Amino acid sequence: MAFLPTRGISIITVILSAFLLSTNAFSSHHGNGSEMDLSTLLTFKAHLSDPIGILAKNWTSKASFCDWLGVSCSLRHRQRVVALELSDIPLYGEVIPHLGNLSFLSVLNLTNTSLTGSIPPDLGRLHRLRYLDLHHNSLSGAIPSAIGNLTNLEVLMLGNNSISGEIPKELKGLRNIRHLNFQKNSLIGSIPVDLFNNTPWLTSLRLGNNSLSGMIPLGIGSLPVLQALNLQVNKLVGPVPQSIFNMSMLRLLYLGGNNLTGRIPNNRSFNIPMLEIISLDSNNFVGEIPTGISKSQNLVALSLNENSFEGTIPTWLAGLPELSMISIRGNKLYGPIPAVLSNLTNLIILDLAVCNLTGNIPTELGQINHLNVLALTENQLTGSFPSFLSNLSELSFLWLDSNHLTGFVPTTLGSIGSLLSVSLDDNHLEGNLDFLTSLSNCQQLYQLGISLNHFTGRIPDSIGNLSRQLTLFLANKNNLIGEIPASISNLSSLTGIDFSDNQLTEFGMLGNLERLDLHDNELFGPIPDELGNLSKLIYLDVSQNQLSSSIPESLFHVLGLVQLHLNENSLSSALPNKIGTQQQITIIDVSSNHLHGSLPDSFGQLQTLIFLNLSHNFLNDSIPDSFCKLTSLQSLDLSHNELSSTIPIYLARFQDLTNLNLSFNKMHGPIPEGGIFTNITFQSLMGNSGLCGDSRLGFPPCPSNYQSTNNSHIHKFWIIGGIIGVITLVGVGVTCVYMILQKWKKKKVAVSVGMVDMNNHRLLVSYHDIVRATNNFSESNLLGAGTFGKVYKGQLSDGTMVAIKVLNMQLEQAIRSFDIECNVLHMVRHRNLIRILNTCSNLDFKALILQYMPNGNLETHLLPEARQHLGFLKRLDIMLDVSLAMEYLHFGHCEVVIHCDLKPTNILLDDNMTAHVADFGIAKLLFGDENSVTANSLGTIGYMAPEYGTNGRASLKTDVFSYGVMLLEVFTGKKPTDSMFVGELNIRQWVNQAFPEGLIDVVDVRLLQDLPDPMDEFLMPIFELGLVCSSDIPDCRLTMRDVVVALNKVKKDFVCSTTYQDLNSK
Repeated sequence: MAFLPTRGISIITVILSAFLLSTNAFSSHHGNGSEMDLSTLLTFKAHLSDPIGILAKNWTSKASFCDWLGVSCSLRHRQRVVALELSDIPLYGEVIPHLGNLSFLSVLNLTNTSLTGSIPPDLGRLHRLRYLDLHHNSLSGAIPSAIGNLTNLEVLMLGNNSISGEIPKELKGLRNIRHLNFQKNSLIGSIPVDLFNNTPWLTSLRLGNNSLSGMIPLGIGSLPVLQALNLQVNKLVGPVPQSIFNMSMLRLLYLGGNNLTGRIPNNRSFNIPMLEIISLDSNNFVGEIPTGISKSQNLVALSLNENSFEGTIPTWLAGLPELSMISIRGNKLYGPIPAVLSNLTNLIILDLAVCNLTGNIPTELGQINHLNVLALTENQLTGSFPSFLSNLSELSFLWLDSNHLTGFVPTTLGSIGSLLSVSLDDNHLEGNLDFLTSLSNCQQLYQLGISLNHFTGRIPDSIGNLSRQLTLFLANKNNLIGEIPASISNLSSLTGIDFSDNQLTEFGMLGNLERLDLHDNELFGPIPDELGNLSKLIYLDVSQNQLSSSIPESLFHVLGLVQLHLNENSLSSALPNKIGTQQQITIIDVSSNHLHGSLPDSFGQLQTLIFLNLSHNFLNDSIPDSFCKLTSLQSLDLSHNELSSTIPIYLARFQDLTNLNLSFNKMHGPIPEGGIFTNITFQSLMGNSGLCGDSRLGFPPCPSNYQSTNNSHIHKFWIIGGIIGVITLVGVGVTCVYMILQKWKKKKVAVSVGMVDMNNHRLLVSYHDIVRATNNFSESNLLGAGTFGKVYKGQLSDGTMVAIKVLNMQLEQAIRSFDIECNVLHMVRHRNLIRILNTCSNLDFKALILQYMPNGNLETHLLPEARQHLGFLKRLDIMLDVSLAMEYLHFGHCEVVIHCDLKPTNILLDDNMTAHVADFGIAKLLFGDENSVTANSLGTIGYMAPEYGTNGRASLKTDVFSYGVMLLEVFTGKKPTDSMFVGELNIRQWVNQAFPEGLIDVVDVRLLQDLPDPMDEFLMPIFELGLVCSSDIPDCRLTMRDVVVALNKVKKDFVCSTTYQDLNSK
């Protein structure tokens, strides 16, 4: 955590100036030397992808290489390179050994340039080098020991890479080193004990976030001018050398996240007068918080979390005037919170959670005007709810959960408009929920917890006025009554809600909900059909209520459901056959209801299922053969039903099955052997009088008709003979029918076979139903037309709105695209892919029945005349949705799918403006080790990768190219086929010419009002991503996995920045 700005002038400036004034002379043969330097630079350029052409535009023969971007030459020794600085430019390549030939080089700065590979030992030949910065790349391999030869080196920055191995002991030769940064790598082994015995100028040592082990070398404590020491998040053990706590120049000390032990020295032994930040989190320190810290009058941040410090909270903390952070959670502290802490007028963070503090929360804390975080979780605090909190106008995080607070929550709590997260759970608070109304003033609130208290009454309708940013609302285990107001549906960002263990009777709906927990209430009546609209729902628990009627089929429209708990209700009717659509589900519990009928065959499609409990119902008939596909099952409970089959032998082959209960049914026949049945108990099979064969459990031996005898062989022979006869007759019949159909096809006689369900192969809807749904294919219902057919809006007889894609049967390619699209969409499932509901296919008619997307396609929202303006964040969300879908197609499925025609018209938007990738009519599959495949149909001009158009070969990288072009289009508002793009100019070249300084000239002007300052911070990564993805060279393009990571980072940074600016504006 850095609170301090970097002080002083640039170290590069100092080093370079000193070098340029040097009188060292190597003037002879400088001509050959300059040729070598030029050759080295050109070789380096040749090994870089340079995807956005920075070097291609600047490193040209039109200018002397000394005038090239990032290159500086000596004034005394003409044409000799002394500095190469290309930081923050996407180079994409490796640090080549040839750079070791730049013998006059003093500064090498390639930070954040997307470099890979290892660091070449040849850099150890650069004896003039004083500044080496390669941090924030993807470098791997070990640190070359030859770096230790650079005796003039003052700055060595290798942090934020993937460097592995041990720290070379040869680095002890860096006698002039000032700054050493290896943090955030994968270094192992101990820190060499004599590494710092001859480094008197070292001022900054950063080795944090590695896997270093052993003890902290004593030599570190003897570094006379050390100002910053970061050894956090390693595996260091033992006590900290006492001398470290007596360093007169030390300002920053980070030792958290290790296994360090012992006491911190006290009084005179602790003397760090310049200390500004001390972080000792997550170690095993003991004893009292050292009073010597009180002498560090410049201290800004004190972080001692998760240790075993003892005693009371020191009152001398109030005498540290600059203190802005006190974080000492998770220690063995006790006693009251000192009221004198209110003297710390600069305090921003006060975290005293998970200790054993007692007494009231001092009212004086209401005087800390700038307090942003107050965390007192898991203590023994008592007294009334602190009403003075309303004075803390800048408070964002209020965590008072797991204490013994009593009384009412005042309605003035909502006057703190800056609140982001409030947790009052697990106290003894009481009264009604009127204070929720006041919280509507907190429009950035994203977490609210009031569970495990004694709140009573109804949930107010004003709950719908809470922040639209609210994602989590916990109110379980109170005494709430009545219904959950329908206004809760206004909370469109809510993803987790827990109102369980109350006395609620009805509930409303939430479109973006991911977790809904209402178990153990008094809910009654049917489960609302509207649950099927919760398309993002992952977890549903409405168990232990009084719900009745049937399980609605709409519930199985929620394709992402992972856990379903409907147990202990009064649900009746049969299990829906559509239960098989839940192909990501792992847990189903519908036990203790009144369900009847047979088990659906579609259960066999739930191949991710690990827990299934159908016990205590009235289910009958046999266990379907499709259960043999449930090989991931760990627990299966079918007890207390009326199942009447034999026990399937395949259950013995389920390797993960550890719990099986079939008791109290009507099962008969032999008990299988092996697997789960090896150690099965009588209690798991009791109540089935027809079972036999396991004498260990007391069951009788099976009768002779279960044995294999000669008579049974004869019987089997006749059965097999009969089957063969039937198959022969059926085969002849099918052949005849096939020949007749072929004749009918030649005569173009229509033979309607109706509408075939993609999963269950059941006839559902006829051609005439589709005619009625589209009002006889009325032009008023036409949504769009393409190469292979038209798309209509339709309403089925049950009221479902759908999109119906009718293929042009005159085109052979259209028929082929129908087969391709059926194959792909039947195979894949993802929330950002269009879902095929069914198909209708006969000899003269083919149609796809698809999800209806009321907000149309993305292109219509990018047009200048579009009614709805898409802001920056919404465009970012849409492109993130698309990237997630493409990542799934490329990497998330057993079959690799290439879309081949990615463009805005094929991105459809639902009610919530969530994007769905559509139109797989020319998609291709990759098999085995294939990298590309020949495409019979080409994509769309402007979005089609060069190699795709030239040789007709489609690959994952052709999809990436299309995505890159679309990303540029979405944020410029210009189509790649715009009339402005003539001759050699295309959308990529246009953006590339403006990158990075002129992006303000190419960004869609409608976005300028959405972007915070500085806007380049968000435009640059977006356009850089688009340029890299749309590179003409396939190998230079990223993968869709990389794209997802990059966009998630941009979104996170944007949301944090806008939230921060909103808070400041208040």
